Amino acid sequence: MIEKFAAVIRDAASNEAQRSDLAQQFDRSVADGRNAVSTGRMDCIRAEGRLADLEQWLVPSAPAPAAAVAIPSLAPPAFAAAPATLPAPATSLGSSATAVRGVSDNEIRFGITAAFTGPVRERGRQMKLGIETAFNQVNDAGGVAGRKLRIIAADDGNEPTRTLQAVRQLYEKDQIFGLIGSIGTATAAVAVPFALERRMLFFGAYTGGNVVRRDAPDRYVFNFRPSYAEEADPAVRYLVKLRKIPIRQIAVFAQTDDLGDAGYAGVAKTYRAMGLNDSAILRLNYPRNTIEVDEAVNTLRVHKVPVRAIIMAASYRAAAKFIEKTRALYPEMIFTSISGVGGSSLADELKLLGPRYTTGVLVTQVVPAVSGYSSAVLEYKNALAKHFPGEAPDYASLEGFIAANILIDALKRVGPQLDTEKLVDTLEATRNLDLGLGVALNFGRSEHTASKKIWGKALDESGRFLAVELE
Repeated sequence: MIEKFAAVIRDAASNEAQRSDLAQQFDRSVADGRNAVSTGRMDCIRAEGRLADLEQWLVPSAPAPAAAVAIPSLAPPAFAAAPATLPAPATSLGSSATAVRGVSDNEIRFGITAAFTGPVRERGRQMKLGIETAFNQVNDAGGVAGRKLRIIAADDGNEPTRTLQAVRQLYEKDQIFGLIGSIGTATAAVAVPFALERRMLFFGAYTGGNVVRRDAPDRYVFNFRPSYAEEADPAVRYLVKLRKIPIRQIAVFAQTDDLGDAGYAGVAKTYRAMGLNDSAILRLNYPRNTIEVDEAVNTLRVHKVPVRAIIMAASYRAAAKFIEKTRALYPEMIFTSISGVGGSSLADELKLLGPRYTTGVLVTQVVPAVSGYSSAVLEYKNALAKHFPGEAPDYASLEGFIAANILIDALKRVGPQLDTEKLVDTLEATRNLDLGLGVALNFGRSEHTASKKIWGKALDESGRFLAVELE
């Protein structure tokens, strides 16, 4: 109902200012209506039946000025009685009276929000590249039920203050069906509520944060990757049990936002699970979306207890800068990072500094090694070489490729009569999906994370990732 009304507003407005004013009034009306539902005063079936009458009222032959248009509340008192015969609601895609946003006879449009400018833009570019590779591969085979898949990007610069504008642009202007592969934990905290309010799919985001992992899970939010807490657990155990580092000599280098908080919380949780006190964990902070790490370096330098290992919950450029500034001070330091860093991008940054900066760096990964020979990786590299010749395999683009293929599998099982509810039901029925990763992928009504598998990868002197057994 909300999607239909939003489409009517878009078509009725004569300019962007009027459209924005109408959208704000409508959002307030939606909130009133939801309050009515929660108190049992709203008959949604009757409201749906009256929608066409409201659409007819809202679309005059000559659009009225924004100030003259007042959208009625969605609560029952504002509704006039529905006429006996109503015209079919207008639709912007396809020829069917039940057309679905973002779906036409020959195309399904998805969106991605990420940083495509700024200090972490490479993660966004690579994630989109992986999704496009999977989409191009299935499009070459005829698409899904005769429809080609398309990905449209909106740049939020990894800034939550820009995310709402980016996701609104994708939803209102680009008319996407759903979001896939959006990057960032703090930005997801903005995008997820927007998607849930509109019952729009939010799939395969590049974040291990809790905002996409509610208990019970949000109906329209699905993850491919494990959580950051699940990544931090084997990292801590590896350092303590295999490298024999006392727990008091492990610190956390963290971004001051949801990403850093999630990584730190994961480390603390593992401490408690091992029967250890988590109150004395040294946290070294830096401002999000920057490479301003001097304060963290100085805090480490004056810390009384010598630190021998650092777990990083940071972006790749900040992590590389931190390693650069601390390596001479602590030549034997072990640096581990959760996958949110962007492993390939981190390696590229460190290789520019030289061999002494790549050794002793370990990254937990949620996908197999891009240099490996699993069937999923071989398929990915062949498709990447075909559709984007010259692009090197990358952990972020491999993740985008895998996430897109999970979605493609579900789209194929839904068939030609696609809508969001059918797709969600189909995703929740995914059992033992084998994409060649060496691990089966599963969803369920109470589980919206497909994989729990963590791979350990360590850089050698040449900046190449090698497999590491974490336990």
